[in-house]
Amino acid sequence: MKSPGWQGQPPRNDTEARQRVIAAAMRCMDRQEPHKVALSDVAAELGVTRQTVYRLFPSTEELLFAVAAAAADAFVDRLVARVRKLTDPAAMLVECLAFTLERMPKERYLSLLFVPDHKPTFTRRITSSVGIELTEALLSRLPVDWPALGIDASDRAELIEIYLRTLQSFAVDPNPARTRRERRSLLQHWLAPAVHSYQRRS
Repeated sequence: MKSPGWQGQPPRNDTEARQRVIAAAMRCMDRQEPHKVALSDVAAELGVTRQTVYRLFPSTEELLFAVAAAAADAFVDRLVARVRKLTDPAAMLVECLAFTLERMPKERYLSLLFVPDHKPTFTRRITSSVGIELTEALLSRLPVDWPALGIDASDRAELIEIYLRTLQSFAVDPNPARTRRERRSLLQHWLAPAVHSYQRRS
């Protein structure tokens, strides 16, 4: 007799099903290299058919990105905690971006955003709607009163874009290699003025 799918506890809806697939994928990735995990492995972990997983995530790539996005939300909280004592919003964003560049390749799930050059989809998705939503969440959680600085919703959208495009550029090509101090100095020189320019207009 076949064992019941979903370990006998089917999800109530597709949202819960996706969450359980992502959690199962993470468990599989804890046992082997993330990029070696296939949809069939995740299906076996859940006790469902591969077609069930395909219905929720049409490709392994889609699932891997969903895992990275889920992990990124918790990472945003770590960023906020890291810069909470800073008072300059520009310095906060510089430190967030620099720390992200340093940690993402080392974070088991977040590292899924970094793949070989012949598979550039993930690095392109840094600027996707998910990347935008996560960066918006970062700005919202930082201890900064953006409107008081003269930075409205339109300005924030531009800041998010330049933030993500800078992150994307370093992810695609990290050369030349820089020390932690050199990387922060570069970002402070070029990224910080983007924030200060809005403050000067207010």
